Amino acid sequence: MISFNYETDFELANPSDFRKWISSVILEEECKIGEINYIFCDDTYLHNLNVNFLDHDTLTDIISFDYSVGKELHGDIYISIERVKDNATDFKRSFHNELSRVMVHGVLHYCGYKDKAKTDAELMRSKEDYYLVKRS
Repeated sequence: MISFNYETDFELANPSDFRKWISSVILEEECKIGEINYIFCDDTYLHNLNVNFLDHDTLTDIISFDYSVGKELHGDIYISIERVKDNATDFKRSFHNELSRVMVHGVLHYCGYKDKAKTDAELMRSKEDYYLVKRS
């Protein structure tokens, strides 16, 4: 089950569309849908998680906690709406496009994709682009 939770005033316009899209990504990656929670928040909320759980004193757009069991995906994906808005402006993208990219990025981590090494980051970006086209 994919659920959307809010720790800020933001709410998804069409949550059922996002749920269907993320589900299709998971199935195409040959994984199973478990309990995945998206939590939309602000910079302060996400920064506190970053400091307290990851010992990183920086702002970020997304933090994911992966509780998957094999190919059955479970986890909590925290997204700062403030960071997404700023990144959309910085990268000259629409807010909707940037939010979709961050949402699929989190679930792709659960599917096993990494992004620390350059080649891993390139593969992650190509997967994001692939699924963003399918979202359009």
